[in-house]
Amino acid sequence: TLIERLEAKLEQYPDQLARACVDLAKDWRTDRYLRKLEAMLLVADKDSIFTVTGVGDVLEPETGVAAIGSGGNYALAAALALTDSTLSAEEVARKAMGIAARICVYTNGELTVESL
Repeated sequence: TLIERLEAKLEQYPDQLARACVDLAKDWRTDRYLRKLEAMLLVADKDSIFTVTGVGDVLEPETGVAAIGSGGNYALAAALALTDSTLSAEEVARKAMGIAARICVYTNGELTVESL
């Protein structure tokens, strides 16, 4: 449902990813059902990336690379190392998650990337 809500916000605010993320975080925090959901969501377009949480946080990393989850630090380190390569953003994410999965026993090697 978070992805569906994000899609609705993006339709409501086309080409305004930051505004859509802030609105999603506000709804997430105030919704009776969703506010109990402890999760994080990474949202990105070609210009920016945001981490959205149910607490109402919308965080934008300084480096342009973000990671979440138990193996997030490993994936972040791998992604930072790969940012100088000629790989696409999705290829960097997949490769970084593969590295994190080999290092962290709690990180699943199965990855689903949603592209809107």
